[in-house]
Formats: sequence, structure tokens, C-alpha cells
Amino acid sequence: MAKKTQKSDPNYKVIAENRRARFDYAIEDDLECGIVLTGSEVKSLRQGGSNIAESYAAVEDGELWLVNSHIAPYERAMFPHMERRRRKLLVSRKQLSNLWNATQRKGMTLVPLVMYFNHKGFVKMKIGIAKGKKVHDKRATEAKRDWGRQKQRLLRHGE
Repeated sequence: MAKKTQKSDPNYKVIAENRRARFDYAIEDDLECGIVLTGSEVKSLRQGGSNIAESYAAVEDGELWLVNSHIAPYERAMFPHMERRRRKLLVSRKQLSNLWNATQRKGMTLVPLVMYFNHKGFVKMKIGIAKGKKVHDKRATEAKRDWGRQKQRLLRHGE
């Protein structure tokens, strides 16, 4: 059976995206992980109330945690949730050991890139293993992006 791609799947829906992460960090690798949520958090995510721009992931006591992510409160919840609580991320033991090695030994950072509903309707998160960029690296990235835009503009107008 052929594996469905994320683009063609009608159930795939992006909840929150950290666009600034690719500008501030050099993403070397990424992995998909699950996230432990309460019922009111999932209802709120279906309405689109979340932000992962200021959050990060950390390996603590043999577990992977998402810290400082915001999920808006669900108005009709009988048992409401805390908006900025720490949420556990689900990865295999091998992936967890690789993440721990990357953060502790190599000095990398775990940055959330995208939170989305997969084709089964589960909330998943894509975590990037990243290294922080220096100011000159950011300038080079911005110059490269500007040149790409200018090139497209010239090709479009035929000048």
C-alpha cells in the first residue's frame, strides 16, 4: 500500500508553525513526535488557538518535554486546562537518547517547527535539532532570500 503524502491528505491540517525557527537556527535534522494533551486542549487546537513560536523542547529525567507552548483555553470546557503548562512529547527510547546526546554533548537546541493533525486525526509535532545562527549567518540567509525574490521578479517581467 502506498504511503500518503502530507500535501495530498485531506485530514492533514497545520495547527501552528514556527516560521522564525528557520531564520534563527540552522536546522540539521527533524523528527515527528506525539504529544500528550487533555480533551479541552484538543478542542481548542481544532478551533486554531495555539502558538509555538516562543517554545522549546528539553530532555529532562529521561523524558522529552515541550516547554512554554501556548494553547488557548476552550470556552465550553467542563475541566479547563492551563494555557502554558509543560506537555510531554512521545518519542522512542532510541530517539530520546539521540536527542539527549545532541543537546548535552553537541550543544544543539530542540526547536518545535510545526504542530499539526495527521491523517488519523492525532496531534503531532515536528521537532528540529538545531544550532543557533550568528548575526552574519542571518544576514547571509536574508541576502540569499532577497536575491531569490529579485530573480523571480526578473524572470516574471522579462527584464
